[in-house]
Amino acid sequence: MSMQPFVYNSQASRVVFGVGSLSYLTREIEALGARRALVLSTPEQRRSAEQVAELIGEHCAGIFDRAVMHVPIETAREARDVARQLHADCAIAIGGGSTTGLGKAIALESALPILAIPTTYAGSEMTPIYGITEAGLKKTGRDVRVLPRTVIYDPELTLGLPLPMTVTSAFNAIAHAAEGLYAPDVNPVIALMAEEGIRASAAALPPLLRDGRDLAARSDALYGAWLCRSEE
Repeated sequence: MSMQPFVYNSQASRVVFGVGSLSYLTREIEALGARRALVLSTPEQRRSAEQVAELIGEHCAGIFDRAVMHVPIETAREARDVARQLHADCAIAIGGGSTTGLGKAIALESALPILAIPTTYAGSEMTPIYGITEAGLKKTGRDVRVLPRTVIYDPELTLGLPLPMTVTSAFNAIAHAAEGLYAPDVNPVIALMAEEGIRASAAALPPLLRDGRDLAARSDALYGAWLCRSEE
């Protein structure tokens, strides 16, 4: 039986994956052609932002730690203005969906390249979907401009994620991948990614339930979350 025709749009993100890969951050900033990074975080993850700032040294233009859920447009514009005032030529979003969402909102309104460092399994760093709240109403959309240019997946950064949230996130990732398998525009490439994402996510759960600090299992969960959302 011959292969059926299909269309596959690949996402143009560079992925750096592995335990300890945060140590490559300076290299990745320079690979973007950038010199000064504004580090984004939520107030609760200020310490993580400071860790990043210490790691990149003179490449840090400053820290903006006011990311919140649903990305108020005022916050996005404030962060964009701070980046301009500090002469930042890229932004680093470390954290979960709120911080990644802020990075996406900045990218939507400017040409600032975003480097994402996920500390959860949300997976939003691999999708062109964004959400911005204006006048109390949340608007969502899809735009390739919001995709982070580089994503660093370091499983060590997920060790602090509580086990119940880890399990919920893994099942959420599996659900996204399963949905992709029966979507009208499914194709062989998407199916391969979704099936491998489901396999890795499911394989991570039993060892994580035995030991929430199992780094190999955390790696599988992060790898699975990446693949489960890559097909969106």
